[in-house]
Amino acid sequence: MAVLRASDARKMTSEELTAKLRDLKAELMRLKAQQASGAPLDNPGKIRAIRKAIARALTVMKEKEVKGS
Repeated sequence: MAVLRASDARKMTSEELTAKLRDLKAELMRLKAQQASGAPLDNPGKIRAIRKAIARALTVMKEKEVKGS
């Protein structure tokens, strides 16, 4: 999964951002479940990167919401 850059997120439509956010949350849930089960993670830093990507997506969505009002 590639990192979501703010500049790329701003180019996305609201529907694309929502879909990306849903995918990121699903990936985060999968990684947290894998971690909780005791299985070693391939890349432990990926959880942090996904959390940051979710925050970026939510920030851009909020910017678009405020800008549209």
